[in-house]
Amino acid sequence: MHAHVGDQLIVESPTTGATRRDGEIVALHHDDGTPPYDVRWSDSDRVSLVFPGPDAHIHHIEHASERPRGPMAPGHR
Repeated sequence: MHAHVGDQLIVESPTTGATRRDGEIVALHHDDGTPPYDVRWSDSDRVSLVFPGPDAHIHHIEHASERPRGPMAPGHR
């Protein structure tokens, strides 16, 4: 699992019918983007240190450094 600051961490609930939890990754503890992460949870606005388990995944947000630069090729607008 690798993340960038600004990506979304989503933790699925192991219990049927329970809600999943999501939050924004606000800080990394390793330069390579591996866990743990500081996450600001959307349901409480609290920040906590998270070691994601197997029920978690990252929703990668496009970052400015990853956007293509220059004119777009014809047919790709």
